[in-house]
Amino acid sequence: MLGWLTGAGLFGSAGLSAVSNFVFIKPRATYGQPQRFSVGKPEDFPSGTRAILAPRGICIVREGSKLAAISITCTHLGCTVGAADTGFACPCHGSRFDQDGNVTGGPAPRPLPWFQITLAPNGEIEVDKDIEIAPGSYLTL
Repeated sequence: MLGWLTGAGLFGSAGLSAVSNFVFIKPRATYGQPQRFSVGKPEDFPSGTRAILAPRGICIVREGSKLAAISITCTHLGCTVGAADTGFACPCHGSRFDQDGNVTGGPAPRPLPWFQITLAPNGEIEVDKDIEIAPGSYLTL
């Protein structure tokens, strides 16, 4: 009887150990959207365009042959800003930004960040939200 209980205990602990190892190996992290993504071809954004891509949290700006990507996440509390006559406006707390994302009013402590934008080998525009660049830095096509 004692031998049988010892064997059942050993097999039970081995099984429990195997299950816990499989659970441990599976990552529990949830990875958000990729921070480097394609937004389309340059011809999709004619000169004078200020296209807000809300799901991606950016505004693509094209002035002549220059392209830029500006964040549309308010630097106050993270609300999504919208386009306004003078630039951008936060509907939550009243922050105002000019066309380049500089603060013109409200509680926002800093301007909207600009993100690196490059032209991929396939001819599409790629935005990398992990790399902030100086405001006014455009990609020239």
